[in-house]
Order: sequence, then C-alpha cells, then structure tokens
Amino acid sequence: MTGRVAHFEIPADDLDRAREFYRAAFGWELTPMPEVDYTMVVTTPMDESGRPTEPGGINGGLFTRDPERTGPIVTIEVDDMDAALAAVERVGGATVLPKTAVMDMGFAAYFRDTEGNVMGLWQDGG
Repeated sequence: MTGRVAHFEIPADDLDRAREFYRAAFGWELTPMPEVDYTMVVTTPMDESGRPTEPGGINGGLFTRDPERTGPIVTIEVDDMDAALAAVERVGGATVLPKTAVMDMGFAAYFRDTEGNVMGLWQDGG
C-alpha cells in the first residue's frame, strides 16, 4: 500500500543512552545494527515478514543525529521510489538523500517538504 506511514526514526546524540531510555521508559525491543549505525525499534508485534500485526502499529529506529536529520522522521511507504521523489520535487519539495539500498530489505530516501520538515520514504524489495 502506498502512502501509509510505515516507520518512524528518532535521532540521538548518544545511541546507548537513547536505547536505554526507550527500553526503560516504554519497554521497546531494541536491536543495534552497528554496521549501519542504526538501531531497530520494535514497539508492536510483527509477522514473519516484519510487518506489524496490530492495526495502526508501526515500528522504527534510532540513528545518530546529523545536520540534515535533526528531529524525528516519519517514513511513508511507496511503491515506486523514483516516482515518489519526482512527485515531491514537482510540488515544491526537495530530495535530501536519494534512493539508497538498505541491505537486501528495500530502499530508503529522505526529502524536505515545503515546510522544511525532513521526511522519509520506504520502498520494499531488494
């Protein structure tokens, strides 16, 4: 399904501290992925394909804060990353990070909307 909110990301200055905070405060399951400087966050049960089993549930990640991504990011699922980025630019947004393969899971990109917010895009597949 295209256009649904599928993921969230939270920046952190200290990933160890952030992991401990979210684990202790909310009981989130956190899995560090040091090879990509990322931590997977599970907030709701998932099926064997990694999709949340509860309606409206989403999972996310923690990443090291950088100058382009300073605040939380909402990630939108799309069927065609290239078409989505073209649409963003056509209506006044800008690509921050172009389509990038994420291991064999799929593709990610970031864009800036007309209000200056950085948002994410996700396309399944490898």
